[in-house]
Amino acid sequence: MLQQQVGRRIKFLRNSQNISQEKLALMADIDRTYLAGTESGKRNISLKSLEKIINALGVSIEEFFLNI
Repeated sequence: MLQQQVGRRIKFLRNSQNISQEKLALMADIDRTYLAGTESGKRNISLKSLEKIINALGVSIEEFFLNI
């Protein structure tokens, strides 16, 4: 359940900034397929990768988890 919530939050923030999966993956230095799997809730994201994504989105950790 948490995997899906984190994935939905990443997708929401990415879409709200009009960033493609490919661009966010490049910004976060992760593979696009890993990002896609994470957004769909099929991948168990590592804390290191989540940190990279949060930083690439330009939000704080607190803001990221605010609506989960």
